[in-house]
Amino acid sequence: MPGCETAQHDYAVALSKSLLYFEAQRSGRLPPTQRVRWRGHSALNDGADHGVDLTGGYYDSGDNGKFGFPMAFTVTMLSWVVVEHGTRLAAAGELGHTLEAVRWGADYLARAHAAPETLYVQVGDGDSDHKCWERPEDMDTPRNSYMVNPSNPSSDVAAETAAALAAAAVVFSTPAPGGDRQYASTLLVHAKQLFEFAKNHRGLYQNSVPSVRSFYSSSGDELILQGKLPNDGHHAHLRSNLENFLCNIVQGRLTPGGMLYMQNWENNQAVTSTMFVLVTYADHLAAARASLQCGGVKLPPAQLVSFARAQVDYLLGKNPMRMSYMVGYGNRYPLQPHHRGASLPSINSKPGKITCNEGSDYFHRPGPNSNVIDGAIVGGPDANDHYNDSRGNYVQGEPSTYAVAPIVGVLARLLHR
Repeated sequence: MPGCETAQHDYAVALSKSLLYFEAQRSGRLPPTQRVRWRGHSALNDGADHGVDLTGGYYDSGDNGKFGFPMAFTVTMLSWVVVEHGTRLAAAGELGHTLEAVRWGADYLARAHAAPETLYVQVGDGDSDHKCWERPEDMDTPRNSYMVNPSNPSSDVAAETAAALAAAAVVFSTPAPGGDRQYASTLLVHAKQLFEFAKNHRGLYQNSVPSVRSFYSSSGDELILQGKLPNDGHHAHLRSNLENFLCNIVQGRLTPGGMLYMQNWENNQAVTSTMFVLVTYADHLAAARASLQCGGVKLPPAQLVSFARAQVDYLLGKNPMRMSYMVGYGNRYPLQPHHRGASLPSINSKPGKITCNEGSDYFHRPGPNSNVIDGAIVGGPDANDHYNDSRGNYVQGEPSTYAVAPIVGVLARLLHR
């Protein structure tokens, strides 16, 4: 199989595929406009155990659970992408698809906020789900719903959900095409109530929902919940922290092939997020005719964007493996990403139920997955630029919504200089 192009990447194609990925991750009843045709309706009774409608939203990665924390981050990121790069997305013909991705997640988060001080933060049991290799359309693992409330607080996930809904409200408050001020107003009401809930009832996600501990454990709630900014409210302190972080990134550890290496497990998640922050801050520096000062080195905005471009080019195939780590992009990409729905035959081609045990047979089969999950970004190679394309290699091979969301903005930025 020939390697990917290493001179110039087609960021427009990569951008389109990255947005297709979110349609592959949809839960609930799919709309007539659904473009990923190998998917079908799924999890239509989510929330029934509590008498609430928790259908919709996104499966977070290669399994069939719905977790509030990563979904809120995903919606926050996609909304931020639109705010910063909406004009570029429109020029690429992808603003509409991005707005659809934001709304699909925001709709779910608003439904999950069932009362002013009640937020549903998980549907499904991660342990049971991980023991079963099933299509979301077939799954019969427990779909328990988990909530946080004043008796079981979770200020971290409540605040992140507030941020997601507030950011989505900004996106839809515009009078431009795609805007919906009534919808934005509804989202803002949810966001304000959740923020008050988070401030008034402090606690950590995993302490109130212990089953999430081994999946999305929180490191703590947000400083802003204390009602003040650090350093007596001076934004300069926040800016200093940001610039120190970015200096550490651009002067950080690279693999021999040139990839920023930040963590052993699913490194691409960290790469895409930091590159979004880097290109976005570079634009703000350029507007102020300023540079990033890293010790005695001054880095102009163009150099920051160049660094981000090199990382994206690595991800898309300019690497020692000559492999794109975005599924479906280029001539060579992972054929066995760790993803249940993609690895099993489509419900449309094989409508009969595939049981948990039957699914295990597909898991162990050699050869490519049954469906190409376009736009999925796998965890990525190791510190020596090596990638093992094996369905069982979830450390390197599992894609996630929160790895793909940031690169939508990065690609839009690189596509339109």
